[in-house]
Amino acid sequence: MDLEHKVALVTGAGQGIGKGCAVQLAKQGADLILNDRPGSPTVQQTALEIQELGRQCTVLEADVFSRESSLQLVADAIAWKSQIDILVSNPALTHHADFLEFDIDRFEQIIQSTLISGFVMSQQIAKQMVKQQTGGKIIFISSVHAEMPVARSIAYGAAKAGLNHMAETMAVELARHHINVNVIEPGWIDTPGERTLFSEEYIQEQATKLPLGRLGTPDDIGSTVAFLASSSADYITGAILRVDGGFVHKHCRAEKS
Repeated sequence: MDLEHKVALVTGAGQGIGKGCAVQLAKQGADLILNDRPGSPTVQQTALEIQELGRQCTVLEADVFSRESSLQLVADAIAWKSQIDILVSNPALTHHADFLEFDIDRFEQIIQSTLISGFVMSQQIAKQMVKQQTGGKIIFISSVHAEMPVARSIAYGAAKAGLNHMAETMAVELARHHINVNVIEPGWIDTPGERTLFSEEYIQEQATKLPLGRLGTPDDIGSTVAFLASSSADYITGAILRVDGGFVHKHCRAEKS
């Protein structure tokens, strides 16, 4: 999976899944544009790790909660090398509340940061890819919760489901430009964010319920992204790929003999 001379933009690259994607792309030879929110304490560490791999990278801090900042992020990303070959759209905002009490402003914020920013950024970057006439790869990080309703998480599930449908439509429309559009649905991934929400005991208990017996890692997602970004996946587009350790099938896990 040789990505040398390719330039990738990864959003949410400061930690967790975004960092895993950025590092794995760098290991395959890509140069990186790393995006995270303004004041992120971790994105510079990601940049350092990528530079230690011998790859070039730049950090663009931007808050994708607004259309204007999303557009500016894309403009700044293109200006770096006048080239974007790979986009990894990795929105991560969520909020938990009962439906009857869910704040409409929070709902709109999650739809904006996941679905609308994904549309704005991918549209502008697809235009750049068309201009380059070299094709490209657009990869959205969705969630198994796009398919599985989860109580107290209505905005997150709705946004991710919308992202899936948008990506499938994009894949059809952009195919003639040799731009592949695919979606990864992570299951339960062991990230710093998860560690702030749940105790170690609870995490380990839930891990044992998965068919593969463990949580996923950011590198599990990153390796899949690197594959989809490579020429090995040139005939894959419009796919929604679960990377979940069997999460959606955990109810039918085989008992140990």
